[in-house]
Amino acid sequence: MLDERKRKILQAIIDDYISTAEPIGSRTIARKYNLGVSPATIRNEMADLELLGYLEQPHTSSGRIPSVKGYRFYVDCLLALPQISDSDIAIIANCYQMKARRIEEVFQETVKILSRMTKNVSMLLTSQVSQCTFRYLQFLPLDEQRSIVVIVTNTGLLENKIIEIPEGLCHEDLIRMANAINSRLGGLTVDRITVPVLKDIQNEILPNPLVFERAITLLKHALTAEKQEKVYLGGTTQMLNQPEFRDVDKVKDLLTMFEEDRVLCDILHMANSDGVVVTIGQENKYTSIHDCSVVQATYRIDGQFVGTVAVLGPTRMEYGKTMSVLNFMQRHLGEILKKYKML
Repeated sequence: MLDERKRKILQAIIDDYISTAEPIGSRTIARKYNLGVSPATIRNEMADLELLGYLEQPHTSSGRIPSVKGYRFYVDCLLALPQISDSDIAIIANCYQMKARRIEEVFQETVKILSRMTKNVSMLLTSQVSQCTFRYLQFLPLDEQRSIVVIVTNTGLLENKIIEIPEGLCHEDLIRMANAINSRLGGLTVDRITVPVLKDIQNEILPNPLVFERAITLLKHALTAEKQEKVYLGGTTQMLNQPEFRDVDKVKDLLTMFEEDRVLCDILHMANSDGVVVTIGQENKYTSIHDCSVVQATYRIDGQFVGTVAVLGPTRMEYGKTMSVLNFMQRHLGEILKKYKML
């Protein structure tokens, strides 16, 4: 554990480095922060912090920069998260209201908002197949011979198809069929809707095998679509404005990684708790982001885990702002999806 003076000095160094991207010397800390101690005392404390592994001295510079251990202590023990401002909340609400009319557009707008507000790369993963649940099937009459069959899941996925109504079957029969399917499947996660379950419904309570087969084919198609995990990216060019990524090789490695959906999915699967998760530098699994931090949070619909939102940037990212924005998005993205999914 660090004593109070070391904690204050470490926090001042990290705050200043996040702001300037320049190694910090003792005179700078003494001049800019009212810590009540001399530059010589600060210099001695900085030397101790370096020995303890919280600071590093790059090249031959007399200044220090935070280490991964320093950032970890800063995030876990020193950082007080700011409240997201009312103006930022209004900007977020306005973006969705003006530009999001479908689920796909909500996801696209989400990564744009995150990258704009954090000035880093943003990512969104949707959705987890085992947690996707069937909500309902509905037949909508088109005319006397045709009906539209609609499938809706809890993530807002909507599949529809026009089917011919077999002779001798009326729309009321289709309604009874939909009610039977909904009563047996409603609320079940994808992994629980198995072939035996579907067979039981067909054998026990449905009057027309042909219509049932067409409805179930559409249901399977909807659920199969849910199995396709998709990653949305925003602000990939933001990194070019960061001094850490003036090295062309580093940028090339990152851009290559952004083209690998499998790698991005793996990164985004690491957030397995209800809070905001921060992985810093070498804590990250992939070497291409060992100079980066990833801040991510899961989001839910009706309490069901659906996906992950994340921000990726240099270890010198503005953790407080990023974590506050993700906290807000974690709490409200599910509500936003529910609001827009039927539009």
